[in-house]
Amino acid sequence: MFPLRDDNPTMHASLATFAIVAINALVWVFVQQMGVMPGLAESVWRYGVIPGELLGRVAPGTRVPLGPRMIAVLDGDPDWFSVLTSMFMHGGWMHLIGNMWFLLVFGDNVEDAMGAIRFTVFYLLCGVAAVAGQVLAGPSSVVPMVGASGAIGGVMGAYLRIYPMAPVHMLVFFGFFIQRIVVPAFFMLGYWFLIQFLAGMLDRGTGGVAFWAHVGGFAAGFLLVPVFCNPNRLYACRSRRGRAGGLWRRA
Repeated sequence: MFPLRDDNPTMHASLATFAIVAINALVWVFVQQMGVMPGLAESVWRYGVIPGELLGRVAPGTRVPLGPRMIAVLDGDPDWFSVLTSMFMHGGWMHLIGNMWFLLVFGDNVEDAMGAIRFTVFYLLCGVAAVAGQVLAGPSSVVPMVGASGAIGGVMGAYLRIYPMAPVHMLVFFGFFIQRIVVPAFFMLGYWFLIQFLAGMLDRGTGGVAFWAHVGGFAAGFLLVPVFCNPNRLYACRSRRGRAGGLWRRA
């Protein structure tokens, strides 16, 4: 399932959400060289989180393959700044576009209930929780982890808690058959979380997706809502949206 949009109007400008999207785009262009090698591989190595190195479990001189004829040699020194920088790195065009689309669909309404400053802090904390989830799942891994999906998972967790019944327009794929439907947010987001959790349980470290980062970020976002939501903003947002009906209709 892929979200197209939600029927959930906002009351304030989504300054932080658009700023985060812009920063990710600028990093992709100027730091990651739009996915062109060797810039992409070097950025992933320099600014991604390497769990084993972060926890001091990697011996100096450990060699990590980054691509065809490209090998990184780790120095073994923990780079804690990578916990932050990894949130703004991506592994490819589709990785970037997919993450930013999800952020635009769900981030504006969560920011609407928090305010720009609170939302920014919330987003970064969810990113940290996502890194923690993946590091704990593979503390000796030398595979670099990059991407905003953990922090965005936190945004999705918050959306689930704040707007569980908001209508979300989805594309559902059945082979070559594509159906557009509208479902309540709790269905789409709950399904997404379940898939990440089950995939994490089945993953043996051979895949290219940090499932436990998604789980950790989502759980953090769901739990942090009471800390970061502005009660006045939240009441106004919910009052404006009102009660939506007919959530299981085709569109």
